[in-house]
Amino acid sequence: MNLQYNTVIVNGEVFNCYDQMSLHDFLIYLKFDIRTIVVEYNREIISLMNFRQIILNNGDKLEVVTIVGGG
Repeated sequence: MNLQYNTVIVNGEVFNCYDQMSLHDFLIYLKFDIRTIVVEYNREIISLMNFRQIILNNGDKLEVVTIVGGG
């Protein structure tokens, strides 16, 4: 069985992910709490509702910002 990988850049760091991996599954794999982040995917802000529909491709760029509450 040949596994294929894509190279994805997240906040300037290079990661490999499985071919056909969704944005949602990738973020969970990286241990992000998807309820408290904002994601820019290839220079476009993505709604949480669309995380499962986006399949990562080789060379995609993600910027992930974690929302922190406080007072």
